[in-house]
Amino acid sequence: MARSVVAHAAVVLCAFAAALQAGAAGPPAASPAATAPPAAPAYTTDGRLQYPADYRDWVFLSAGIDMSYSDAMRGHSMFDNVFVNREAYTEFVRTGTWPDRTILVLEVRGASEQGSINRHGKFQTTQLMGLEAHVRDTARFAGGWGFFVFRSAEPTTLLPASAECYTCHREHGVVATTFVQFYPTLLEIATRKGTLTPETH
Repeated sequence: MARSVVAHAAVVLCAFAAALQAGAAGPPAASPAATAPPAAPAYTTDGRLQYPADYRDWVFLSAGIDMSYSDAMRGHSMFDNVFVNREAYTEFVRTGTWPDRTILVLEVRGASEQGSINRHGKFQTTQLMGLEAHVRDTARFAGGWGFFVFRSAEPTTLLPASAECYTCHREHGVVATTFVQFYPTLLEIATRKGTLTPETH
């Protein structure tokens, strides 16, 4: 599912804000059923997205710190890290856009200023604050993309189309509704390939 969005990510995928408001975000618990899923999106028979347990072996796109898509601050400091499955990354490098079966994962971690020899700045901690996925699957989702928030390592359901993340990505995503403007190496590629679209708001 998207730091942002995502200003960096979703980077931030806007779904994280919805999850925090609902009190849903939290560190995924270990699950024997989620040990080796494929890189392409995998679903249960009832349509829930399987937890992408190996996402940290994927391609790292970018990171942001304390990003927010609203004026209100959350009262705590956090990093967001964005990963994408390697097959999708390879195709983006070739074409400047995302293929079907792309999975972008947003990992949100706590930030700290105090630890070891650090005297200035912030570093990421082991506190996993949330995980979400932005999935392109044109055969499954209206509009081609779906957002998912993982509360644990168990499969999770699709966020409804009324969730703010869909509108935010449609209005501000510069490549196929994704926040490539926050991924510096991909922004250069999309610029060369001519696949950027302007933000509408």
